[in-house]
Amino acid sequence: MQDYKAPQRDTLFVMQELLGFEQHYADLGFEDASIDMVQAIFGESAKFAENVLAPLDAVGDQGCVWDEGTVTTPPGFKEAYQQYVEGGWTGMVHEPELGGQGLPYSLSGMMAEWASSANHAWAMYPGLSQGCIETVKEYASDEIKGKFLPKLIEGTWTGTMCLTEPHCGSDLGMLKCKAELNDDGSYRLNGTKIFISAGEHDLSDNIVHIVIARLPGAPEGTKGISLFAVPKFNVGEQGEVTERNGVSCGSIEHKMGINGSATCVINFDNAKGFLLGEENRGLNAMFTFMNVARIGVGVEGVAASEAAYQGALRYAKDRLQFRAMDGVKNPNGPADPIINHPDVRRMLLTQKAFAEGGRALALYCMKLADSTLYAKGEAQQTADAKLALLTPILKAFLTETALESTSYGIQIYGGHGYIKEWGMEQLARDTRISTLYEGTTGIQALDLLGRKVLGSKGKLLQLVGADLQKVCADAKSNPNLAGYAAQLEKHLGELQQMTMAIGDKAATNPLEVGAASVDYLMYSGYVVVGHFWLQIAQVAQQKLDEGTDEVDFYQAKLHTARFYFERLLPRTRGHKLGILAGADNLMAMPVEQF
Repeated sequence: MQDYKAPQRDTLFVMQELLGFEQHYADLGFEDASIDMVQAIFGESAKFAENVLAPLDAVGDQGCVWDEGTVTTPPGFKEAYQQYVEGGWTGMVHEPELGGQGLPYSLSGMMAEWASSANHAWAMYPGLSQGCIETVKEYASDEIKGKFLPKLIEGTWTGTMCLTEPHCGSDLGMLKCKAELNDDGSYRLNGTKIFISAGEHDLSDNIVHIVIARLPGAPEGTKGISLFAVPKFNVGEQGEVTERNGVSCGSIEHKMGINGSATCVINFDNAKGFLLGEENRGLNAMFTFMNVARIGVGVEGVAASEAAYQGALRYAKDRLQFRAMDGVKNPNGPADPIINHPDVRRMLLTQKAFAEGGRALALYCMKLADSTLYAKGEAQQTADAKLALLTPILKAFLTETALESTSYGIQIYGGHGYIKEWGMEQLARDTRISTLYEGTTGIQALDLLGRKVLGSKGKLLQLVGADLQKVCADAKSNPNLAGYAAQLEKHLGELQQMTMAIGDKAATNPLEVGAASVDYLMYSGYVVVGHFWLQIAQVAQQKLDEGTDEVDFYQAKLHTARFYFERLLPRTRGHKLGILAGADNLMAMPVEQF
């Protein structure tokens, strides 16, 4: 991303002023994660994103090279990864006894946004390793942990997730990859996986594949899936790399975007692997990886909206076209900057609202994730329940809105946006995959409405809804914000009514859930992000009332909040009509009439 600048000030605003991360870290026992340390870490991470990763973004678009099973990443990617490892970034949030620095998970999540904004394709390589590490931590034997974790945390090894096969995408119950027990207690795996991000590359000494497969005699469907750790190179007693395992890269995909990230066909031919967790319980264990990845993909959406906004804003301030409708703004030039035109403002404010509101939601979910990892008892259980409901919204809503933001990036540039040298068309291509990764928007919507809301009999919705109601109640005392709070309260009531209506109709026609689900998720996304914009406006107004030397910063928050409530939140009206329209208009037409 050309001239990318990490949004340090806005991230610190959300952390410290909006969500109280300093107290959060202290409550969880991370006294070392002071605001001074966080700012120091942010400073170094920003330098890496801006000075190392961003200049490689356009270079990466030329893609990886496959040659007889060997994959070479674009020029500069390997050297950047080596700098990343030498900086200790891979182990920052892992236990010191494993070679990590013992800092909270959320710190790495925040910086993942900056890496993705600067260079989405490069960020895929270290990003996937985190899910691999967490899965091995939770489910591997002590022996495998001892052999695999130090190198993964060090960053000299990387990790992948191997789910999809040529004949099955999201329907994992159809998998054919087989695993059979060896005499030494390991397993031999045979099968082919496709769409494996970072499945083969030249950045690390070894790659640990987390693979789902079926054991002999296993039940059909998802109840017969087991999970395995399968290294590219076999591992000796001391954790050293030995001979090549039966793992090979058959090809890499030629994609629409993120060309610098190798998306591989991986073949397992009697590959040696190790069981993770219990037999036939692999999908349950895999959700450890998938939930980490879903949060990561939601962060990719924030990153794309931020990058699109930064690029479009620079151009809109510089590009001269026509005179402003309300009078000349640039009397010494032939025309006025296009930022003075209302429709350009509409697109810029949409990008800004999605980037900053999305960042608040993402950081809140990371805060919950911290509590699921480090808190105990009821606090841990409550955080886990809230995160369960919010994760599909985070992943799907923030990636769908990122598509809109990157499309506006092209639109604001006009014809130049369609030209490679400006970076906007690459950003749009790179972002498109985010709505597909870790379950499409439709899959996330079914998860939200079917499993999380209706499956919990509304309990998860009530739990999160209570928090949102409190936000509204707190804001009502401010006459400038009371109207926004009233809007959100109306939406919460409406959401509950629609949930009951869908549940009643689904009792006789299960298709009603699928028919309503995407509109339901998008409606929920606008409402949840709206609550964060209400809180942002509260904090901004308070800072202005108290007196601040950052008047422009806080006034911009209030202006963007107003735009959100008057221009973006009303989009829920269309989603409501879609929810209430029912399944018949979708399902009545016979297949042969399509």
